[in-house]
Amino acid sequence: MGPVKAGSGAVREPSTATGSGRGGGFLEPSDPRTSLQELAMADLAFVVTVLAAFALVALVARGVTKL
Repeated sequence: MGPVKAGSGAVREPSTATGSGRGGGFLEPSDPRTSLQELAMADLAFVVTVLAAFALVALVARGVTKL
């Protein structure tokens, strides 16, 4: 067997402590002070940015077809 398989057993304890110590869920905001309005504005900004990108791609495609 190679050196990887020669270990004595499984690791039972982490070698370092976890970051914040909070037991929050995966989809919870990292900062509990973030308001729902801030999150909604971030979502709105993302949607507007994506729509603007698609509009730009459509304009470029329209320009390419005129060549």
